Amino acid sequence: MTNNTVLSRHANGVTTLTINRPEKLNALNAQVIDALSSAFAEAAEDSQTRVVVLTGAGEKAFVAGADIAELSDLDVQQAQTFVERGHALMQSIERLGKPVIAAINGFALGGGSELALACTMRIASDNAMLGLPEVKLGLIPGYGGTQRLGRIVGRGRALHMMLTGDPISADAALAAGLVSDVVAAQDLEATVDKLAARLAAG
Repeated sequence: MTNNTVLSRHANGVTTLTINRPEKLNALNAQVIDALSSAFAEAAEDSQTRVVVLTGAGEKAFVAGADIAELSDLDVQQAQTFVERGHALMQSIERLGKPVIAAINGFALGGGSELALACTMRIASDNAMLGLPEVKLGLIPGYGGTQRLGRIVGRGRALHMMLTGDPISADAALAAGLVSDVVAAQDLEATVDKLAARLAAG
């Protein structure tokens, strides 16, 4: 599947999905969530896909969060539906049954961090920033991040990140176990491709 918001390419057992809204720092809106949901459903059914790589277009962001401009126009019921669709997407990634590698190339904030948390592995560029800043909008993470973050980094660190909303650097994320490797930005794609090839071969 290829469209304007999520680009897909497949080679040697690896499907790479790229969220393609660099002008909006790849922010999640309804169109992106629907496109990702369809792409992961296809990957689940595709016997040729052994590994999925998820990343964002451009050099600034993996996913900088939800599209606040779109959210601000939703009524209560529409907002609830938006959250439920996002939650279902995260579950589909987590339960895919195939390894999913998040290649975190810049900001991964809010829904972007939650998207990365749903992946099997997370590799970050050295300019990445990760965080759940929803509290600064009077919200809490809505896609399951309140549970997944604590399971990965521990309850204390997770509560600190969520209650302050402060992002952490790639090196701090590595120290906390939130990512498994940090590499120079120019080396991220090659590093992830090498890892994906190893997993696909296994």
